[in-house]
Amino acid sequence: MMMGLNDTPSAERVHIGFFGRRNTGKSSLVNAITGQNLAVVSNIKGTTTDPVYKAMELLPLGPVLIIDTPGIDDEGELGKLRVGKAMQALNKTDVAVLVLDNTSEKCEEELVNVFKEKNIPFIIVCNKSDLFSSCGSWLNSDVILPVSAKTGNNINLLKEKIAQLAMKDGNTKQPLVADLIRPGDFAVLVIPIDKAAPKGRLILPQQQVIRDILDAGGIAVSVKETGLKETLNTLGKKPALVICDSQVFAQVSAEVPQEIPLTSFSILFARYKGFLETAVKGAAALEGLQNGDKILICEGCTHHRQCDDIGTVKLPRMIRNYTLKEPEFCFCSGGDFPDELCEYKMIIHCGACMLNNRETKRRSRLAEEQKIPFSNYGITIAHIHGILKRSIAMFSIPQ
Repeated sequence: MMMGLNDTPSAERVHIGFFGRRNTGKSSLVNAITGQNLAVVSNIKGTTTDPVYKAMELLPLGPVLIIDTPGIDDEGELGKLRVGKAMQALNKTDVAVLVLDNTSEKCEEELVNVFKEKNIPFIIVCNKSDLFSSCGSWLNSDVILPVSAKTGNNINLLKEKIAQLAMKDGNTKQPLVADLIRPGDFAVLVIPIDKAAPKGRLILPQQQVIRDILDAGGIAVSVKETGLKETLNTLGKKPALVICDSQVFAQVSAEVPQEIPLTSFSILFARYKGFLETAVKGAAALEGLQNGDKILICEGCTHHRQCDDIGTVKLPRMIRNYTLKEPEFCFCSGGDFPDELCEYKMIIHCGACMLNNRETKRRSRLAEEQKIPFSNYGITIAHIHGILKRSIAMFSIPQ
């Protein structure tokens, strides 16, 4: 999905997923709510074969990501794969809409139980209310909202209820960096421009940090690592904070005076996504690594890897040099994250800027439940270079 320069990033949007059996009118309902022909609709079962994602503004809520999913009753080998994709979409769903028609099946009751198990706020709607007076016999009719994608019955009310659920669930986030500076403060951002840097733009974490600094009334000063010393000498006053890309952590730490707070984009995102303390503890697993131990390195997005990619090349090299061991490195990216983690001695995640908080917390929680140390790039690299204590000092996180 392409994003315009002024679009809210997908990870910052409330994810609203539409679920149900085939032919209950999920796609028609999505089209009615969005006011667009977003999803292809027909009377043929199984028209939606893969989850469809659409970023949009949904009043009165604001920026959202709509997810239209395949039917949970799909059949055959291909159908099982489609159902798997629908269930995978649940992992990132902030608010779920279960769409029924005049019939109901056990699979829908089971889906409600999954919502409850995953602590996903949900609303149940009976679509095609222009044709049927009731649906969902296994439920109290008072908890089902009758709607009609065809006539528009209760569509606005459904939007309002979705917004209420989203706000009740606490989809507000703490600042990335704004709480660490005051108006007028300098924040120096050290951004390497190497072969792995995208042409003509900054990556999303850098953009978001700059915006948060500006929103707080601070002054964002961006510089390559080669110009850091000169910048610090010519600023005119001491910066309140220096933030660097993880891969230049060691150099930046050596050049920034100890009295100036220092951290990385990756560490800020670990705090922002709610797993900073977990990641700090997880980095200590490096000390016990042995030859052949499996390390899972995860990225929340998929991108074209360069010859000296941080996740697949630089980080494994740093770990080998630090531990003097030969672990086995495994990799996953995008929406792929294994449910069974017991074969791994450690998991190291990216900053997760492309994942929403629910999905990020799910991954760290899975690791915690299976007692697998879980960290991220920036914290792992800070540990390797012996600067972790300094880089998290401003957050009061125990080590």
